[in-house]
Amino acid sequence: MLPLTAVLVSVVGGTAGCTSSPFTRLGWPVPVTKQGQVALTMWQGSWIAAWAVGAVVWGLIIWAIIFHRKRTDRPPHQVRYNLPIEMLYTVVPFIMVGVLFYFTARDENYINRLPPHPDVVVNVVGYQWSWQFQYPQYQVPGSPTKYVTMNGEPWTPGSSTKQLPQLVIPTNRTVRFNLTSTDVIHAFWIVPFEFKRDVIPGHPNHFEVTPTKTGTFIGHCTELCGLYHSRMLFVVKIVTPAQFHQWIGAQQALQRTAAGSAQ
Repeated sequence: MLPLTAVLVSVVGGTAGCTSSPFTRLGWPVPVTKQGQVALTMWQGSWIAAWAVGAVVWGLIIWAIIFHRKRTDRPPHQVRYNLPIEMLYTVVPFIMVGVLFYFTARDENYINRLPPHPDVVVNVVGYQWSWQFQYPQYQVPGSPTKYVTMNGEPWTPGSSTKQLPQLVIPTNRTVRFNLTSTDVIHAFWIVPFEFKRDVIPGHPNHFEVTPTKTGTFIGHCTELCGLYHSRMLFVVKIVTPAQFHQWIGAQQALQRTAAGSAQ
């Protein structure tokens, strides 16, 4: 078992950083967050463990077929007890389950971790059938109770298109999402985050990511929330920190003008 364990550790270590190849990702999308990379590594390790166990099982089956196949009509010698083998197939599965449990718990704790001072906070509100994104750290000048907010337009029958709400976050910064719903259960999912979480009325949910790559993506609701659930989309832009602060400044000026016009 020790040589097999050493091989598994070396293979996992060798593939952990290989995220560019579809083969090494084993069908997993390219992650754009540190948390997504952790999930990818767990996925790769699980596959490697499964392959190793399968190779051992099939090897023993083939070995038994080749070397213990006797052409005789006499029944084979019956062995009632074999204590070492019984201990082996009792203890080894416990060890395997324990190892898988350890890595699963470790990675789950990392993904669910909420450090006390995130760099960016986004309050996400889900409603039938759109989203609102509020940045409570960035106040609209001249409006003490208003913060930079991006509102979506709920899709209605007869509207061929609508303006999707836009979520903008910076790379290499911790971003916390506070999720709430005003009506039914929704689910907040951005595919390359490799993570989603339910948005439940009366039960705020939270999670945190650290984006590592820039790009534009589409976010989804993945909880059947009503007739137009499939229209509940939003645009996600991951930009550099400088671009993020530039965008925040532009939104503060724009929303200040809009607030002044409304008055």
